[in-house]
Amino acid sequence: MSEEKRATHEEELEESQNVENEVEEKSHKKKEDKSCKKEESKLEELGQKLAEMNDKYLRLSAEFDNYRKRTLKEKMELTKSAGEQILTNILPVVDNFERALKSMSVSKDVAALKEGVDLIYANFKTFLTQNGVKEIETDGVDFNTDIHEAVTTIPAPTPELKGKVLDCIEKGYYLNDKVMRFAKVVVGE
Repeated sequence: MSEEKRATHEEELEESQNVENEVEEKSHKKKEDKSCKKEESKLEELGQKLAEMNDKYLRLSAEFDNYRKRTLKEKMELTKSAGEQILTNILPVVDNFERALKSMSVSKDVAALKEGVDLIYANFKTFLTQNGVKEIETDGVDFNTDIHEAVTTIPAPTPELKGKVLDCIEKGYYLNDKVMRFAKVVVGE
């Protein structure tokens, strides 16, 4: 009997271990199911975030592209309107030249014509100054390659004039402190 008890006891033990194993497996499956659900929900959440970020990126990219196009258009319009304003301001000078040309064909007084042309020239110089254009100094200054262009060199009449500008062939101009056109000069050597 003791063997029977022992066998029954072993069977009961085996059964209880099987039950425990099944319970463990079920709880493990439940945990796996929970972790799978958590991972799925995280994946879903990350997918939504990715879609949101992608949408934000596309919108920002489109907004930047629109900004770039708008500023480019504004720059072009500004350039056109700036040119228009300069041309509008130069029209009175052109009108004065036309009047001078008419009076040249009729008038015999050369001094008056010369005075009129001098006034037009002064008017035009004022216009240039108002728009930031000024002459580059050339009379008796040291030759400077940043603002002068040497057309030719000639022997200096005196030793003090070596390396100095002796004559200006074509005036140079600054536009707002930037060289717009180099002065073409003759340099003493």
